[in-house]
Amino acid sequence: MQWITIYKKEWLEMLRNYKWIWVPLVFVLFCIIDPLTTYYLPVIIEATGGLPEGAVFDMPTPPPSEVFMMSIAQLNTLGVLVLALMTMGTISGEKKSGVAELILVKPVSYFSYLTAKWAAASTLLILSAAIGLTASWYYVQLLFGDVSFSAAVGVIFFYSLWIAFLTSISLFMNAWSRLPGLVLFFTLASLMIMSLVTSLFSNDLAWSPARLSSYLRSLLITGEVPVDLWYTSLVTAALTILLLYAGTKRLKKSSRLS
Repeated sequence: MQWITIYKKEWLEMLRNYKWIWVPLVFVLFCIIDPLTTYYLPVIIEATGGLPEGAVFDMPTPPPSEVFMMSIAQLNTLGVLVLALMTMGTISGEKKSGVAELILVKPVSYFSYLTAKWAAASTLLILSAAIGLTASWYYVQLLFGDVSFSAAVGVIFFYSLWIAFLTSISLFMNAWSRLPGLVLFFTLASLMIMSLVTSLFSNDLAWSPARLSSYLRSLLITGEVPVDLWYTSLVTAALTILLLYAGTKRLKKSSRLS
């Protein structure tokens, strides 16, 4: 009951802040901008003055799967930034204002408080990404060629694990700091460090969450889930649970110290 109450409160707050409108719209924009600009690039060049005399524009049409992966790439950059900005004050803002202490003084468990907020934010972000990627799939089908709908659904499913993982990192950082700006910095810094370490030790970290998106290309091309993607998803899910557990412990400890 506690968990559901907090979850509903988060939903209502997001509705009041119009997040259920602007976040999906932003994700749709991120996902369709590359397919549209790639297809209409010759028209755009011509409309902006064209090429110098004698120059020839010869850009091969990319395969549909690669165009769809462009949308994933956009979500991995601009989408991640939106995620971090949207969640940076989820707990830290309430800790700073004293609202968190008022809630946690009541018989509300720290685990329910943190995981309900994580679930609410993840729900919004996952649905927004799903809408955006579905829009991307539609335009890829329309402009470039066939991408299996079942493969696209698989990509959305596995990418949802990545979003849930990123949200857990942000909520973990929320439990450590009262300043939303620091939460944003540490969230983005931890993602950059994870990506860098994964790149440097790619052979040893084949199942790092940072490699999850790269395995989605094989899923799109073959229509089958690679073994590495399954293992990476299991590791990502396990780390998500671990971060939520550690965040709960940290939140409980910081509340006792304050």
